[in-house]
Amino acid sequence: MKIALVVPGGVDRTGEFRVIPVLLALIERLARVHEVHVFALRQEASAGQWRLAGATIHNIGDGWPRLRAIGAIRAEHRRAPFDLVHAIFSGSCSLVAVAAATLLRLPSLVHVAGGELVALHGIGYGGRRKWKGRLREAVVLRYADVVTAASRPIIDSLQALGLAARRVPLGVDLRSWPPLAPRTRADGKARLIHVASLNRVKDQPTLLRALAVLAREGVPFEMDIVGVDTLQGEMQQLAAQLGLEQQVHFLGFRTQRELRPLMESADLLVMSSLHEAGPLVLLEAAVAGVPTVGTAVGHLVEWAPSAALTVPAGDWAALAEAIRRVLGDEDLRVRLASCAQRKALVDDADCTARAFEAIYLQLLMEPVSDTD
Repeated sequence: MKIALVVPGGVDRTGEFRVIPVLLALIERLARVHEVHVFALRQEASAGQWRLAGATIHNIGDGWPRLRAIGAIRAEHRRAPFDLVHAIFSGSCSLVAVAAATLLRLPSLVHVAGGELVALHGIGYGGRRKWKGRLREAVVLRYADVVTAASRPIIDSLQALGLAARRVPLGVDLRSWPPLAPRTRADGKARLIHVASLNRVKDQPTLLRALAVLAREGVPFEMDIVGVDTLQGEMQQLAAQLGLEQQVHFLGFRTQRELRPLMESADLLVMSSLHEAGPLVLLEAAVAGVPTVGTAVGHLVEWAPSAALTVPAGDWAALAEAIRRVLGDEDLRVRLASCAQRKALVDDADCTARAFEAIYLQLLMEPVSDTD
């Protein structure tokens, strides 16, 4: 097959910086047996082309990227026809993919992977905040031949809009991120980790306020916060105001190679997001033998209570109590880690690629079913 894959970015030519690891894992697996062309709407400001993970990357760049992406797909199709067009993320990516597929009379597939279906007005986040976004999603997703999503909460959101969808988790590449058996933690300070960009949707204020409760109560811990700071030091200032300078360390961006030893040394991953379709880091932590406590979003909803502990979004007091509970019960912590790892290993990157390939074949060989 010749596949057109439309993505917002995450395919930097370095293969390490500004990449989405699960996306690279999927591309590499598809490219082993298919011809894959990835159309990145804005990986770089200027248009360009390079090879990565066995695929050809077409960077569209600034200036009417959606129209130019549709044009780029049509131009490549004229050189040698595509079999289908697949968008990872809805929004602009799905608009490009479905429009191009319609013009070329090809099947289209859209994977909802972000905040396309939510409207968090308080933080200016979500694809459904404005009428244009709601209209775009309503039209584009209904024209797509197949819609998929990583977790059950997103599937439920699609079904509430009258859209049938299939669950396809974006899994971890076990070759580059190998499994490590859950282990008991050493005495002394608990080592906590949080991996996410510092931004409004990840809601680090809830995380820091939960940690401040633990600090006041004398719970010994250290927290590593890994992620790009998009808030210009705001979270560091809040940590200082809460008296957490000694316990909380802001490490900034880390590559996958740099993240792995940090994850292996952690006793617990803590997530505080207001919304997640996944998140990937939950799966990575599970593969590395680390359990998770976090807000009830994405995979955490699917995994609770046997493989993760969840609390309502924004509830820092409940988050502090959940962290305290896991750190105070080693049997529970290891049990959560073991169950989480089993789930993550089942839904690995190989499983993701097989699931999408099965859908591709169905699109090409038989009518698409409306059932999940």
